[in-house]
Amino acid sequence: METPTETSTEPKIKEFLSRFFKSHDLKPEEDIFALGFVNSLLAMQLVAFVEKEFGIKVEDQDLDLDNFRSIGAISRLVAKKRGSDSATPAAPAS
Repeated sequence: METPTETSTEPKIKEFLSRFFKSHDLKPEEDIFALGFVNSLLAMQLVAFVEKEFGIKVEDQDLDLDNFRSIGAISRLVAKKRGSDSATPAAPAS
């Protein structure tokens, strides 16, 4: 069974974040918090985007800055959550 690679999610994440970093070409491992553009509203929008776009549930324990620090980190979180989805019961679709 083929699973999506981490890099398959990166273009979508970059596209979403590029709306907020218009004058900056984000690199996969660039720290978006260190750039100084992330506020609490953007952080909430980012979590909502990740959940909706990739069909995962971001749990309280996932809300670690390191999971959202870069495009690569977000992509790895998505891959991890997708991999662990088979170990936990699926939530009903809304």
